[in-house]
Amino acid sequence: QVQVVESGGGLVQPGGSLRLSCAASGSTSSIYGMGWYRQVPGKEHVLVGEISSGGSTNYADSVKGRFNISRDNAKNKVFLQMMSLKPEDTAVYYCYADIIATGDGLARYWGQGTQVTVSS
Repeated sequence: QVQVVESGGGLVQPGGSLRLSCAASGSTSSIYGMGWYRQVPGKEHVLVGEISSGGSTNYADSVKGRFNISRDNAKNKVFLQMMSLKPEDTAVYYCYADIIATGDGLARYWGQGTQVTVSS
């Protein structure tokens, strides 16, 4: 019954910005860590950034200083603000939420993915 839905992807030119949003809904009793991975077809998915329930963050070296992750606990949302985008940022971005659902144990739930393309 838990759903994680993300949005905000699109086509931007190098140096541009995008803001991705992700919301968890359904039988969510407790939400712990939330974050973002990205994947290029044929490549392994890699962590972009993550944020704890208390607001502590961690970023991949490739995006430090350019990306910012935040969350709204009241709305069960996590955001990824991407700035100074580069062509190598092109990927499908997936959000996740670590959740203890009602009547269940801790599990990681994933969004459906949203395409980000950085090209001139």
